[in-house]
Amino acid sequence: MRDGVHLATDVYGADQGAAPAPTILARLPYDKNSRYAFFDKIADRFTARGYVVVVQDVRGKFRSQGRTLGWTGEVDDGYDTIEWITRQPWSDGLVGMFGDSYYGFTQWSAVSSQHPALRAIVPRVTSTTNAPGIATYDSGSGRQPLWLEGATYQAQVWTDNDIHEFDVDLGRRPVIAAYEEAFTAIGKRSAGFDLIVGGIPLDPYNGPHPYDARPVPVLHCVGWFDNLGIAHMRDYTELAKRPGWAAVQYLIADTIDHENYFLEDAPAAPETDHLAGDAALARMLDSYTGPAIEFFDVFLKGVAHPDSLPRVRWKLGHVGWRTSAAWPLPEAGAAELYLKEPAAATGAVPGGKLAPSPDGTSGSAEWRYDPDDLVPSAAADTFLQLRDHVDERRTLDRDDVLVFTGPASGRPLDLAGPVHAVLHVESTAPTFDIFVRLLDLAPDGTARLIVRGCAQADRPGEVEIALGHTGYRVRPGHRLALMIAGSDFPNHLPNSGSLESPWLTTAPKASLQKLRTGTAHPSRLCLTVLPESGEQPLHPGGPVLPLRHLPGTTPASGAGAHHPAVRQCREGGGPK
Repeated sequence: MRDGVHLATDVYGADQGAAPAPTILARLPYDKNSRYAFFDKIADRFTARGYVVVVQDVRGKFRSQGRTLGWTGEVDDGYDTIEWITRQPWSDGLVGMFGDSYYGFTQWSAVSSQHPALRAIVPRVTSTTNAPGIATYDSGSGRQPLWLEGATYQAQVWTDNDIHEFDVDLGRRPVIAAYEEAFTAIGKRSAGFDLIVGGIPLDPYNGPHPYDARPVPVLHCVGWFDNLGIAHMRDYTELAKRPGWAAVQYLIADTIDHENYFLEDAPAAPETDHLAGDAALARMLDSYTGPAIEFFDVFLKGVAHPDSLPRVRWKLGHVGWRTSAAWPLPEAGAAELYLKEPAAATGAVPGGKLAPSPDGTSGSAEWRYDPDDLVPSAAADTFLQLRDHVDERRTLDRDDVLVFTGPASGRPLDLAGPVHAVLHVESTAPTFDIFVRLLDLAPDGTARLIVRGCAQADRPGEVEIALGHTGYRVRPGHRLALMIAGSDFPNHLPNSGSLESPWLTTAPKASLQKLRTGTAHPSRLCLTVLPESGEQPLHPGGPVLPLRHLPGTTPASGAGAHHPAVRQCREGGGPK
Protein backbone atom coordinates (compact mmCIF):
# COMPACT_ATOMS: atom_id res chain seq x y z
CA MET A 1 0.00 0.00 0.00
CA ARG A 2 1.01 3.68 -0.32
CA ASP A 3 2.12 3.76 3.33
CA GLY A 4 4.33 0.68 2.99
CA VAL A 5 1.93 -1.77 4.66
CA HIS A 6 1.73 -5.18 2.97
CA LEU A 7 -1.65 -6.86 2.47
CA ALA A 8 -1.70 -10.65 2.09
CA THR A 9 -3.10 -11.49 -1.34
CA ASP A 10 -3.84 -14.71 -3.23
CA VAL A 11 -4.02 -14.83 -7.02
CA TYR A 12 -5.93 -17.60 -8.82
CA GLY A 13 -5.82 -18.30 -12.55
CA ALA A 14 -2.82 -16.14 -13.46
CA ASP A 15 -0.79 -19.19 -14.50
CA GLN A 16 -3.12 -20.33 -17.27
CA GLY A 17 -0.68 -19.20 -19.93
CA ALA A 18 -3.41 -17.36 -21.76
CA ALA A 19 -3.66 -13.74 -22.81
CA PRO A 20 -4.15 -11.10 -20.10
CA ALA A 21 -7.64 -11.35 -18.60
CA PRO A 22 -10.04 -9.29 -16.49
CA THR A 23 -9.68 -9.68 -12.73
CA ILE A 24 -12.28 -10.30 -10.04
CA LEU A 25 -11.19 -8.80 -6.71
CA ALA A 26 -12.48 -9.57 -3.21
CA ARG A 27 -11.16 -7.85 -0.05
CA LEU A 28 -12.42 -9.35 3.22
CA PRO A 29 -11.64 -9.60 6.97
CA TYR A 30 -12.74 -13.22 7.52
CA ASP A 31 -9.59 -15.15 6.45
CA LYS A 32 -9.32 -15.47 2.69
CA ASN A 33 -8.22 -19.09 3.09
CA SER A 34 -10.98 -20.30 5.40
CA ARG A 35 -13.81 -22.69 4.63
CA TYR A 36 -16.17 -19.97 5.84
CA ALA A 37 -15.13 -17.74 2.94
CA PHE A 38 -14.66 -20.72 0.52
CA PHE A 39 -12.71 -18.65 -1.98
CA ASP A 40 -10.83 -21.63 -3.37
CA LYS A 41 -14.16 -22.97 -4.61
CA ILE A 42 -15.41 -19.55 -5.71
CA ALA A 43 -12.19 -18.99 -7.64
CA ASP A 44 -12.64 -22.29 -9.47
CA ARG A 45 -15.95 -21.08 -10.84
CA PHE A 46 -14.55 -17.75 -12.05
CA THR A 47 -11.26 -19.05 -13.46
CA ALA A 48 -13.17 -21.69 -15.42
CA ARG A 49 -14.78 -18.76 -17.26
CA GLY A 50 -11.46 -17.08 -18.01
CA TYR A 51 -11.13 -14.64 -15.12
CA VAL A 52 -8.20 -14.09 -12.79
CA VAL A 53 -9.31 -13.94 -9.14
CA VAL A 54 -7.54 -11.86 -6.50
CA VAL A 55 -8.51 -12.34 -2.83
CA GLN A 56 -7.06 -10.22 -0.05
CA ASP A 57 -7.11 -10.09 3.76
CA VAL A 58 -7.88 -6.44 4.52
CA ARG A 59 -5.57 -4.30 6.62
CA GLY A 60 -5.05 -5.60 10.15
CA LYS A 61 -6.74 -8.97 9.54
CA PHE A 62 -5.18 -12.44 9.43
CA ARG A 63 -1.97 -12.34 7.34
CA SER A 64 -2.12 -8.64 6.45
CA GLN A 65 -0.15 -5.93 8.22
CA GLY A 66 -1.47 -2.67 9.65
CA ARG A 67 -3.82 -1.45 12.36
CA THR A 68 -7.03 -3.41 12.99
CA LEU A 69 -9.94 -0.97 12.67
CA GLY A 70 -12.79 -1.78 10.31
CA TRP A 71 -14.46 0.75 8.03
CA THR A 72 -11.34 2.89 7.78
CA GLY A 73 -8.67 2.98 5.11
CA GLU A 74 -10.56 0.84 2.62
CA VAL A 75 -10.82 3.61 0.02
CA ASP A 76 -7.06 4.01 -0.34
CA ASP A 77 -6.33 0.29 0.09
CA GLY A 78 -8.90 -0.54 -2.58
CA TYR A 79 -7.36 1.95 -4.99
CA ASP A 80 -3.82 0.73 -4.35
CA THR A 81 -4.79 -2.92 -4.79
CA ILE A 82 -6.54 -2.23 -8.09
CA GLU A 83 -3.52 -0.21 -9.23
CA TRP A 84 -1.24 -3.16 -8.34
CA ILE A 85 -3.49 -5.54 -10.31
CA THR A 86 -3.41 -3.40 -13.46
CA ARG A 87 0.41 -3.50 -13.47
CA GLN A 88 0.59 -7.32 -13.51
CA PRO A 89 1.31 -9.16 -16.78
CA TRP A 90 -1.84 -11.32 -16.36
CA SER A 91 -4.15 -8.29 -16.11
CA ASP A 92 -5.90 -6.78 -19.11
CA GLY A 93 -6.49 -3.61 -17.08
CA LEU A 94 -10.14 -4.27 -16.20
CA VAL A 95 -11.29 -5.11 -12.66
CA GLY A 96 -14.60 -6.18 -11.15
CA MET A 97 -15.35 -6.77 -7.46
CA PHE A 98 -17.51 -9.38 -5.74
CA GLY A 99 -18.58 -10.42 -2.26
CA ASP A 100 -20.84 -10.25 0.77
CA SER A 101 -21.27 -8.04 3.79
CA TYR A 102 -17.97 -6.34 4.71
CA TYR A 103 -16.51 -7.37 1.37
CA GLY A 104 -19.49 -5.67 -0.19
CA PHE A 105 -18.54 -2.54 1.76
CA THR A 106 -14.97 -2.74 0.42
CA GLN A 107 -16.48 -2.64 -3.06
CA TRP A 108 -18.28 0.61 -2.28
CA SER A 109 -15.02 1.93 -0.84
CA ALA A 110 -13.29 1.14 -4.13
CA VAL A 111 -16.09 2.96 -5.96
CA SER A 112 -15.34 5.96 -3.72
CA SER A 113 -11.67 5.73 -4.77
CA GLN A 114 -12.76 6.18 -8.42
CA HIS A 115 -9.95 4.06 -9.87
CA PRO A 116 -10.58 4.03 -13.63
CA ALA A 117 -9.93 0.27 -13.93
CA LEU A 118 -12.92 -0.62 -11.70
CA ARG A 119 -15.67 -1.39 -14.21
CA ALA A 120 -18.35 -3.40 -12.33
CA ILE A 121 -19.23 -4.55 -8.81
CA VAL A 122 -21.49 -7.23 -7.33
CA PRO A 123 -22.20 -6.29 -3.69
CA ARG A 124 -24.18 -8.95 -1.83
CA VAL A 125 -26.15 -8.59 1.45
CA THR A 126 -24.38 -5.36 2.36
CA SER A 127 -24.74 -1.58 2.23
CA THR A 128 -22.86 1.66 1.81
CA THR A 129 -23.94 2.71 5.33
CA ASN A 130 -22.50 -0.17 7.38
CA ALA A 131 -19.61 1.92 8.50
CA PRO A 132 -20.50 3.81 11.67
CA GLY A 133 -23.61 1.74 12.18
CA ILE A 134 -22.67 -1.92 12.17
CA ALA A 135 -24.12 -1.93 15.67
CA THR A 136 -27.34 -0.34 14.45
CA TYR A 137 -30.23 -2.26 12.97
CA ASP A 138 -30.50 0.15 10.06
CA SER A 139 -34.22 0.45 9.30
CA GLY A 140 -34.08 4.02 8.07
CA SER A 141 -36.52 5.05 10.78
CA GLY A 142 -34.47 7.67 12.58
CA ARG A 143 -32.72 6.74 15.83
CA GLN A 144 -32.32 3.03 16.39
CA PRO A 145 -32.03 0.63 19.31
CA LEU A 146 -28.43 -0.56 19.43
CA TRP A 147 -27.90 -3.89 17.69
CA LEU A 148 -26.01 -6.08 20.16
CA GLU A 149 -25.15 -8.64 17.50
CA GLY A 150 -23.30 -5.88 15.67
CA ALA A 151 -21.47 -4.82 18.83
CA THR A 152 -20.45 -8.42 19.54
CA TYR A 153 -19.27 -8.72 15.94
CA GLN A 154 -17.03 -5.67 16.45
CA ALA A 155 -15.65 -7.11 19.69
CA GLN A 156 -14.91 -10.53 18.22
CA VAL A 157 -13.77 -9.69 14.68
CA TRP A 158 -12.06 -6.31 15.02
CA THR A 159 -9.77 -6.73 18.05
CA ASP A 160 -6.64 -7.89 16.23
CA ASN A 161 -5.65 -10.05 13.25
CA ASP A 162 -7.55 -13.06 14.57
CA ILE A 163 -11.24 -13.61 15.24
CA HIS A 164 -11.99 -14.28 18.92
CA GLU A 165 -15.11 -16.32 19.55
CA PHE A 166 -16.41 -15.95 23.09
CA ASP A 167 -19.73 -16.16 24.88
CA VAL A 168 -21.09 -12.90 26.25
CA ASP A 169 -23.29 -13.05 29.35
CA LEU A 170 -25.59 -10.24 28.30
CA GLY A 171 -27.72 -10.69 31.39
CA ARG A 172 -25.04 -9.02 33.51
CA ARG A 173 -25.29 -5.42 34.63
CA PRO A 174 -23.85 -3.28 33.45
CA VAL A 175 -23.89 -4.96 30.05
CA ILE A 176 -20.44 -3.58 29.25
CA ALA A 177 -18.94 -5.78 31.99
CA ALA A 178 -19.29 -8.96 29.94
CA TYR A 179 -17.25 -7.46 27.10
CA GLU A 180 -14.65 -6.01 29.43
CA GLU A 181 -14.13 -9.47 30.88
CA ALA A 182 -13.52 -10.86 27.39
CA PHE A 183 -11.05 -8.10 26.47
CA THR A 184 -9.16 -8.78 29.70
CA ALA A 185 -8.92 -12.46 28.81
CA ILE A 186 -7.74 -11.67 25.26
CA GLY A 187 -5.31 -9.04 26.47
CA LYS A 188 -6.43 -6.57 23.78
CA ARG A 189 -9.38 -4.28 23.05
CA SER A 190 -11.47 -3.64 19.97
CA ALA A 191 -11.17 0.02 19.03
CA GLY A 192 -14.31 -0.28 16.92
CA PHE A 193 -16.29 -1.59 19.89
CA ASP A 194 -15.10 1.31 22.03
CA LEU A 195 -16.30 3.75 19.37
CA ILE A 196 -19.75 2.13 19.44
CA VAL A 197 -20.02 2.36 23.21
CA GLY A 198 -18.83 5.94 23.10
CA GLY A 199 -21.29 6.85 20.37
CA ILE A 200 -18.42 8.09 18.19
CA PRO A 201 -19.16 7.76 14.46
CA LEU A 202 -16.61 6.70 11.88
CA ASP A 203 -16.30 8.44 8.52
CA PRO A 204 -15.64 5.51 6.19
CA TYR A 205 -15.00 7.41 2.97
CA ASN A 206 -11.99 9.69 2.65
CA GLY A 207 -13.30 10.30 -0.84
CA PRO A 208 -16.76 11.03 -2.19
CA HIS A 209 -19.67 9.02 -0.91
CA PRO A 210 -20.23 6.23 -3.45
CA TYR A 211 -23.51 7.85 -4.54
CA ASP A 212 -21.48 10.89 -5.65
CA ALA A 213 -18.65 8.96 -7.27
CA ARG A 214 -18.17 7.95 -10.89
CA PRO A 215 -20.95 5.47 -11.73
CA VAL A 216 -20.06 1.84 -12.42
CA PRO A 217 -22.45 -1.01 -13.25
CA VAL A 218 -23.81 -2.63 -10.06
CA LEU A 219 -25.54 -5.96 -9.57
CA HIS A 220 -27.20 -5.65 -6.16
CA CYS A 221 -27.71 -9.13 -4.65
CA VAL A 222 -30.27 -8.66 -1.88
CA GLY A 223 -31.74 -11.12 0.62
CA TRP A 224 -35.37 -10.63 1.64
CA PHE A 225 -34.42 -12.11 5.04
CA ASP A 226 -31.01 -10.44 5.36
CA ASN A 227 -30.49 -8.38 8.52
CA LEU A 228 -28.89 -5.69 6.32
CA GLY A 229 -31.61 -5.91 3.67
CA ILE A 230 -33.28 -2.61 4.52
CA ALA A 231 -30.05 -0.67 4.08
CA HIS A 232 -29.10 -2.56 0.92
CA MET A 233 -32.46 -1.84 -0.72
CA ARG A 234 -32.03 1.83 0.19
CA ASP A 235 -28.78 1.83 -1.82
CA TYR A 236 -30.55 0.29 -4.80
CA THR A 237 -33.58 2.59 -4.75
CA GLU A 238 -31.45 5.71 -4.16
CA LEU A 239 -29.01 4.94 -6.99
CA ALA A 240 -31.87 4.01 -9.32
CA LYS A 241 -33.05 7.62 -9.01
CA ARG A 242 -29.68 9.25 -9.72
CA PRO A 243 -28.55 10.42 -13.16
CA GLY A 244 -25.67 8.33 -14.41
CA TRP A 245 -26.22 5.59 -11.85
CA ALA A 246 -29.78 4.70 -12.87
CA ALA A 247 -28.71 3.30 -16.24
CA VAL A 248 -26.33 0.76 -14.68
CA GLN A 249 -28.36 -0.60 -11.72
CA TYR A 250 -29.37 -4.26 -11.69
CA LEU A 251 -31.10 -6.17 -8.91
CA ILE A 252 -31.36 -9.80 -7.87
CA ALA A 253 -33.49 -10.28 -4.76
CA ASP A 254 -33.65 -13.80 -3.35
CA THR A 255 -35.41 -15.39 -0.36
CA ILE A 256 -32.12 -15.71 1.53
CA ASP A 257 -30.68 -14.52 4.83
CA HIS A 258 -27.22 -13.04 5.42
CA GLU A 259 -25.51 -16.45 5.35
CA ASN A 260 -27.27 -17.59 2.17
CA TYR A 261 -29.84 -19.98 3.62
CA PHE A 262 -32.96 -20.25 1.48
CA LEU A 263 -36.61 -19.91 2.51
CA GLU A 264 -37.49 -22.99 0.47
CA ASP A 265 -35.05 -25.07 2.57
CA ALA A 266 -36.00 -23.55 5.95
CA PRO A 267 -35.44 -24.81 8.50
CA ALA A 268 -32.22 -26.25 7.11
CA ALA A 269 -31.68 -30.00 7.17
CA PRO A 270 -28.24 -31.67 7.17
CA GLU A 271 -28.43 -32.11 3.41
CA THR A 272 -29.19 -28.40 2.82
CA ASP A 273 -26.86 -26.85 5.45
CA HIS A 274 -23.94 -25.47 3.43
CA LEU A 275 -21.97 -24.53 6.54
CA ALA A 276 -21.92 -28.20 7.50
CA GLY A 277 -21.82 -30.19 4.25
CA ASP A 278 -19.78 -29.95 1.06
CA ALA A 279 -22.59 -31.09 -1.26
CA ALA A 280 -24.90 -28.38 0.06
CA LEU A 281 -22.07 -25.87 -0.23
CA ALA A 282 -21.51 -26.76 -3.88
CA ARG A 283 -25.20 -26.22 -4.66
CA MET A 284 -25.23 -22.90 -2.84
CA LEU A 285 -22.08 -21.65 -4.57
CA ASP A 286 -23.57 -22.26 -8.00
CA SER A 287 -26.44 -19.89 -7.25
CA TYR A 288 -24.04 -17.57 -5.41
CA THR A 289 -21.60 -17.06 -8.28
CA GLY A 290 -23.74 -17.69 -11.38
CA PRO A 291 -25.36 -14.25 -11.67
CA ALA A 292 -22.03 -12.51 -10.95
CA ILE A 293 -20.27 -14.41 -13.73
CA GLU A 294 -23.00 -13.45 -16.20
CA PHE A 295 -22.79 -9.83 -15.07
CA PHE A 296 -19.02 -9.70 -15.49
CA ASP A 297 -19.29 -11.40 -18.89
CA VAL A 298 -21.29 -8.36 -19.98
CA PHE A 299 -19.43 -5.53 -18.27
CA LEU A 300 -15.85 -6.84 -18.16
CA LYS A 301 -15.59 -9.18 -21.15
CA GLY A 302 -18.25 -7.62 -23.37
CA VAL A 303 -19.35 -11.00 -24.71
CA ALA A 304 -23.03 -10.12 -24.30
CA HIS A 305 -25.09 -6.95 -24.52
CA PRO A 306 -26.38 -5.31 -21.31
CA ASP A 307 -29.92 -5.78 -22.60
CA SER A 308 -29.42 -9.53 -22.21
CA LEU A 309 -29.59 -9.08 -18.43
CA PRO A 310 -32.97 -8.60 -16.75
CA ARG A 311 -33.00 -5.30 -14.87
CA VAL A 312 -34.71 -6.95 -11.90
CA ARG A 313 -34.84 -10.60 -10.99
CA TRP A 314 -36.70 -11.35 -7.78
CA LYS A 315 -38.08 -14.36 -6.02
CA LEU A 316 -41.64 -14.46 -4.73
CA GLY A 317 -41.39 -16.50 -1.55
CA HIS A 318 -43.18 -19.88 -1.77
CA VAL A 319 -43.60 -19.43 -5.54
CA GLY A 320 -40.46 -18.77 -7.59
CA TRP A 321 -38.46 -16.39 -9.76
CA ARG A 322 -39.81 -13.39 -11.67
CA THR A 323 -38.33 -10.65 -13.84
CA SER A 324 -39.26 -7.01 -14.19
CA ALA A 325 -37.97 -3.82 -15.77
CA ALA A 326 -38.08 -1.96 -12.44
CA TRP A 327 -38.50 -2.25 -8.69
CA PRO A 328 -40.89 -1.58 -7.07
CA LEU A 329 -42.96 -3.28 -9.74
CA PRO A 330 -44.98 -0.91 -11.93
CA GLU A 331 -48.10 -3.03 -11.48
CA ALA A 332 -47.85 -3.18 -7.68
CA GLY A 333 -50.12 -1.01 -5.53
CA ALA A 334 -50.08 0.35 -2.02
CA ALA A 335 -52.51 -1.01 0.56
CA GLU A 336 -53.18 -0.22 4.21
CA LEU A 337 -54.32 -2.37 7.10
CA TYR A 338 -55.45 -0.44 10.17
CA LEU A 339 -54.93 -1.64 13.73
CA LYS A 340 -58.36 -2.22 15.26
CA GLU A 341 -59.80 -3.55 18.53
CA PRO A 342 -56.63 -2.71 20.47
CA ALA A 343 -58.14 -3.85 23.77
CA ALA A 344 -57.74 -7.45 22.54
CA ALA A 345 -54.15 -6.93 21.35
CA THR A 346 -52.50 -7.81 24.68
CA GLY A 347 -54.21 -11.19 24.71
CA ALA A 348 -53.22 -14.35 22.90
CA VAL A 349 -53.60 -14.77 19.14
CA PRO A 350 -55.70 -13.62 17.31
CA GLY A 351 -55.46 -10.44 19.43
CA GLY A 352 -56.60 -7.24 17.74
CA LYS A 353 -57.50 -6.96 14.08
CA LEU A 354 -55.84 -5.78 10.90
CA ALA A 355 -58.64 -4.29 8.81
CA PRO A 356 -59.04 -2.21 5.63
CA SER A 357 -60.48 0.78 7.52
CA PRO A 358 -59.82 2.30 10.95
CA ASP A 359 -62.13 2.26 13.95
CA GLY A 360 -64.49 5.22 13.96
CA THR A 361 -63.74 5.84 17.61
CA SER A 362 -60.41 6.22 19.35
CA GLY A 363 -58.90 3.22 21.11
CA SER A 364 -55.67 2.32 22.85
CA ALA A 365 -53.63 -0.57 24.16
CA GLU A 366 -50.75 -0.61 26.63
CA TRP A 367 -47.72 -2.84 26.76
CA ARG A 368 -45.06 -2.97 29.42
CA TYR A 369 -41.30 -2.84 29.15
CA ASP A 370 -39.76 -4.87 31.95
CA PRO A 371 -35.93 -5.00 31.92
CA ASP A 372 -36.14 -8.07 34.17
CA ASP A 373 -38.43 -9.92 31.75
CA LEU A 374 -37.35 -8.94 28.24
CA VAL A 375 -39.12 -10.11 25.10
CA PRO A 376 -36.89 -12.86 23.69
CA SER A 377 -35.38 -12.59 20.23
CA ALA A 378 -36.75 -15.18 17.86
CA ALA A 379 -33.42 -16.07 16.24
CA ALA A 380 -30.35 -16.50 18.40
CA ASP A 381 -28.34 -15.28 15.39
CA THR A 382 -30.14 -13.11 12.81
CA PHE A 383 -27.31 -13.64 10.33
CA LEU A 384 -28.71 -17.22 10.19
CA GLN A 385 -32.38 -16.20 10.21
CA LEU A 386 -33.53 -19.00 7.91
CA ARG A 387 -31.30 -21.81 9.11
CA ASP A 388 -33.78 -22.43 11.94
CA HIS A 389 -36.67 -20.17 10.78
CA VAL A 390 -38.04 -20.12 14.30
CA ASP A 391 -41.73 -20.40 15.15
CA GLU A 392 -42.57 -17.17 17.02
CA ARG A 393 -46.04 -18.12 18.23
CA ARG A 394 -45.05 -18.28 21.92
CA THR A 395 -43.80 -14.70 21.71
CA LEU A 396 -47.06 -13.55 20.11
CA ASP A 397 -48.98 -14.89 23.09
CA ARG A 398 -46.96 -12.97 25.71
CA ASP A 399 -48.87 -10.34 27.65
CA ASP A 400 -46.14 -7.70 27.15
CA VAL A 401 -46.50 -7.59 23.36
CA LEU A 402 -49.32 -6.40 21.15
CA VAL A 403 -50.55 -8.58 18.30
CA PHE A 404 -52.96 -7.78 15.49
CA THR A 405 -53.99 -10.36 12.91
CA GLY A 406 -55.74 -10.22 9.56
CA PRO A 407 -58.34 -12.66 8.28
CA ALA A 408 -57.47 -15.87 6.48
CA SER A 409 -58.50 -16.08 2.85
CA GLY A 410 -59.02 -18.68 0.19
CA ARG A 411 -56.89 -16.60 -2.18
CA PRO A 412 -53.17 -15.81 -2.01
CA LEU A 413 -51.88 -12.36 -1.10
CA ASP A 414 -48.63 -11.44 -2.86
CA LEU A 415 -46.41 -8.86 -1.17
CA ALA A 416 -43.91 -7.27 -3.56
CA GLY A 417 -42.18 -4.10 -2.45
CA PRO A 418 -41.67 -1.95 0.64
CA VAL A 419 -43.51 -2.49 3.92
CA HIS A 420 -43.72 -0.03 6.80
CA ALA A 421 -45.75 0.59 9.93
CA VAL A 422 -47.12 3.93 11.13
CA LEU A 423 -47.78 3.85 14.87
CA HIS A 424 -49.11 6.48 17.26
CA VAL A 425 -47.27 5.77 20.51
CA GLU A 426 -46.24 7.27 23.84
CA SER A 427 -44.42 6.13 26.96
CA THR A 428 -43.92 6.84 30.63
CA ALA A 429 -40.15 6.77 29.96
CA PRO A 430 -38.06 9.55 28.41
CA THR A 431 -36.80 7.09 25.79
CA PHE A 432 -38.34 3.85 24.57
CA ASP A 433 -37.84 1.24 21.86
CA ILE A 434 -40.41 -0.13 19.43
CA PHE A 435 -39.85 -3.46 17.69
CA VAL A 436 -42.25 -4.47 14.92
CA ARG A 437 -42.42 -7.85 13.24
CA LEU A 438 -44.71 -8.92 10.39
CA LEU A 439 -45.30 -12.67 10.56
CA ASP A 440 -46.97 -15.36 8.49
CA LEU A 441 -49.49 -17.09 10.76
CA ALA A 442 -50.13 -20.57 9.37
CA PRO A 443 -53.30 -22.65 9.83
CA ASP A 444 -51.44 -24.90 12.30
CA GLY A 445 -50.72 -21.86 14.51
CA THR A 446 -47.02 -21.48 13.71
CA ALA A 447 -45.81 -17.93 13.08
CA ARG A 448 -42.71 -17.17 11.04
CA LEU A 449 -41.00 -13.95 10.02
CA ILE A 450 -41.69 -12.04 6.82
CA VAL A 451 -40.08 -8.65 7.63
CA ARG A 452 -39.10 -6.64 10.71
CA GLY A 453 -37.95 -3.20 11.82
CA CYS A 454 -37.43 -1.04 14.89
CA ALA A 455 -37.10 2.52 16.11
CA GLN A 456 -36.25 4.45 19.24
CA ALA A 457 -38.46 7.35 20.33
CA ASP A 458 -38.18 10.07 22.96
CA ARG A 459 -41.55 11.81 22.64
CA PRO A 460 -45.20 10.90 22.04
CA GLY A 461 -46.60 10.98 18.54
CA GLU A 462 -46.48 9.25 15.19
CA VAL A 463 -43.53 6.95 14.48
CA GLU A 464 -42.92 5.46 11.05
CA ILE A 465 -40.94 2.21 11.06
CA ALA A 466 -39.51 0.78 7.85
CA LEU A 467 -39.80 -3.01 7.73
CA GLY A 468 -37.95 -3.41 4.45
CA HIS A 469 -38.81 -4.76 1.02
CA THR A 470 -40.06 -8.26 0.39
CA GLY A 471 -41.35 -10.63 -2.21
CA TYR A 472 -43.57 -13.04 -0.33
CA ARG A 473 -46.79 -14.99 -0.93
CA VAL A 474 -49.19 -15.27 1.99
CA ARG A 475 -50.76 -18.55 0.97
CA PRO A 476 -54.46 -19.45 1.16
CA GLY A 477 -55.49 -20.16 4.74
CA HIS A 478 -52.58 -18.14 6.16
CA ARG A 479 -52.90 -14.78 7.92
CA LEU A 480 -50.75 -11.75 8.53
CA ALA A 481 -49.80 -11.09 12.16
CA LEU A 482 -48.26 -7.82 13.31
CA MET A 483 -46.34 -7.90 16.59
CA ILE A 484 -45.28 -4.80 18.57
CA ALA A 485 -42.85 -5.09 21.51
CA GLY A 486 -40.60 -2.95 23.68
CA SER A 487 -37.51 -5.18 23.61
CA ASP A 488 -35.79 -7.81 21.48
CA PHE A 489 -33.18 -9.53 23.60
CA PRO A 490 -30.40 -10.54 23.12
CA ASN A 491 -30.37 -9.21 19.54
CA HIS A 492 -30.65 -5.63 20.82
CA LEU A 493 -29.30 -3.72 23.80
CA PRO A 494 -32.12 -3.24 26.35
CA ASN A 495 -33.22 0.35 26.84
CA SER A 496 -32.18 1.94 30.14
CA GLY A 497 -35.66 3.44 30.51
CA SER A 498 -33.93 6.67 31.50
CA LEU A 499 -31.33 9.09 30.19
CA GLU A 500 -28.56 6.85 31.56
CA SER A 501 -26.39 4.92 29.09
CA PRO A 502 -27.86 1.44 28.48
CA TRP A 503 -24.27 0.12 28.42
CA LEU A 504 -23.48 1.44 31.89
CA THR A 505 -26.74 1.31 33.82
CA THR A 506 -27.00 -1.15 36.70
CA ALA A 507 -30.66 -0.40 37.33
CA PRO A 508 -32.66 -0.05 34.09
CA LYS A 509 -36.19 1.22 34.66
CA ALA A 510 -39.48 -0.35 33.65
CA SER A 511 -41.97 1.66 31.63
CA LEU A 512 -45.44 1.52 30.14
CA GLN A 513 -46.07 2.22 26.47
CA LYS A 514 -49.38 3.10 24.84
CA LEU A 515 -50.54 2.58 21.26
CA ARG A 516 -53.39 4.75 20.00
CA THR A 517 -55.74 3.78 17.18
CA GLY A 518 -58.81 5.10 15.35
CA THR A 519 -59.44 7.82 12.80
CA ALA A 520 -57.71 10.48 14.92
CA HIS A 521 -54.65 8.24 15.45
CA PRO A 522 -54.59 5.96 12.40
CA SER A 523 -51.98 3.38 13.39
CA ARG A 524 -51.57 1.15 10.37
CA LEU A 525 -49.52 -1.33 8.38
CA CYS A 526 -48.64 -0.18 4.85
CA LEU A 527 -48.02 -2.90 2.28
CA THR A 528 -47.08 -3.13 -1.38
CA VAL A 529 -49.19 -5.81 -3.08
CA LEU A 530 -49.64 -7.28 -6.53
CA PRO A 531 -52.99 -7.21 -8.31
CA GLU A 532 -54.94 -10.40 -8.55
CA SER A 533 -54.81 -12.43 -11.75
CA GLY A 534 -54.74 -15.98 -13.00
CA GLU A 535 -51.80 -18.30 -13.44
CA GLN A 536 -48.39 -17.16 -12.25
CA PRO A 537 -45.73 -17.14 -15.01
CA LEU A 538 -42.40 -18.09 -13.49
CA HIS A 539 -39.22 -20.01 -14.04
CA PRO A 540 -38.85 -22.92 -11.59
CA GLY A 541 -35.14 -22.47 -11.19
CA GLY A 542 -33.05 -19.57 -10.02
CA PRO A 543 -30.12 -17.44 -11.05
CA VAL A 544 -27.84 -20.45 -10.85
CA LEU A 545 -28.32 -20.58 -14.66
CA PRO A 546 -26.70 -17.98 -16.91
CA LEU A 547 -29.23 -15.19 -16.93
CA ARG A 548 -29.11 -14.54 -20.64
CA HIS A 549 -29.97 -18.19 -21.28
CA LEU A 550 -33.07 -18.26 -19.09
CA PRO A 551 -36.44 -18.65 -20.76
CA GLY A 552 -38.27 -15.34 -20.91
CA THR A 553 -40.64 -14.60 -18.08
CA THR A 554 -43.18 -11.91 -17.59
CA PRO A 555 -43.58 -9.69 -14.55
CA ALA A 556 -45.51 -11.30 -11.76
CA SER A 557 -49.11 -10.75 -10.95
CA GLY A 558 -50.44 -12.04 -7.68
CA ALA A 559 -53.52 -11.81 -5.57
CA GLY A 560 -53.69 -8.51 -3.78
CA ALA A 561 -56.04 -5.90 -5.14
CA HIS A 562 -59.22 -7.76 -4.23
CA HIS A 563 -57.93 -9.73 -1.27
CA PRO A 564 -60.35 -9.28 1.63
CA ALA A 565 -57.56 -8.23 4.01
CA VAL A 566 -56.43 -5.14 2.12
CA ARG A 567 -57.77 -1.90 0.73
CA GLN A 568 -56.01 -0.10 -2.09
CA CYS A 569 -54.72 3.33 -1.06
CA ARG A 570 -56.19 6.41 -2.62
CA GLU A 571 -54.21 7.88 -5.49
CA GLY A 572 -51.12 9.54 -4.13
CA GLY A 573 -51.12 7.59 -0.87
CA GLY A 574 -48.80 4.92 0.41
CA PRO A 575 -45.12 4.27 -0.26
CA LYS A 576 -43.53 5.46 -3.48
